[in-house]
Amino acid sequence: MRVPKNIIRVRDVMKFDVDIVDGMLTVAEALKSMKFPDTRTLIVDKRHDDDEYGVVMFRDMAKKVLARDHSPNRVNIYEIMSKPVLSVYPEMDIRYCTRLFDRFGLSRAPVLEDHKIIGLVSYTDIVLKGFASEME
Repeated sequence: MRVPKNIIRVRDVMKFDVDIVDGMLTVAEALKSMKFPDTRTLIVDKRHDDDEYGVVMFRDMAKKVLARDHSPNRVNIYEIMSKPVLSVYPEMDIRYCTRLFDRFGLSRAPVLEDHKIIGLVSYTDIVLKGFASEME
């Protein structure tokens, strides 16, 4: 059995800074509260332990609010979120993460450890940081 020499894990490339919001916020309120807009993603917090996380990306806001000429002050995050969200774990090899993204049409995913969000990983993170070690 061939064992890969250099395994790059999701933890090595992910962003640790992520915005987690309440689904009851309006789109406008959620955007104003963002501390990390470069992620272009909001994670919608669980309402209780048996609930699941949701996700809203900027493209969701554009398609479901802006394109439909709705007011961001009148649309709640829960109305446009995707839930449950597919997540990855921090020790996953980025090659498998990329395959998962491809299979399910994802561009980014939250990273879960012990059932809690610890970060966010995207194709951009994987390409920029994953290839960086090979380009040195």
